[in-house]
Amino acid sequence: MKGFKEFLLRGNVIDLAVAVVIGAAFTNIVNAFVKGIIDPLVGAFGSKDLAAYSSCIKGPCVVDPSGNVTSGIRILWGSVLSAALSFLITAAVVYFLLILPMNHFMAKRKTVEEEALEAEAKEVELLTQIRDALTGSR
Repeated sequence: MKGFKEFLLRGNVIDLAVAVVIGAAFTNIVNAFVKGIIDPLVGAFGSKDLAAYSSCIKGPCVVDPSGNVTSGIRILWGSVLSAALSFLITAAVVYFLLILPMNHFMAKRKTVEEEALEAEAKEVELLTQIRDALTGSR
């Protein structure tokens, strides 16, 4: 039981849980963006819903009123395009609003840490010189 408690309290598990919750909430934002902005823009050239774009192979498609294809094979490439656009928008937002600033912050932090290590090394060198000077003068 102790090992399980340590596993749960390890930062990685909590970070992962937070990421899943934030990701689920962010999915709603992206879906609303695609349905509210991207679909109408594409709809200006045709159907107002990307999922409505489809092609038929093996003859003409006959669709009954309930939406079932009774003849031919219907390929719903519009829904795939919509999902791909959602993915690209999500990836772009995550990269430009999360990854890029975090990389910039980490690079700046690394520079500050390196400067602190250099200052510490100079201090140690100076103290070594003082020690050597004091032991040499006795």
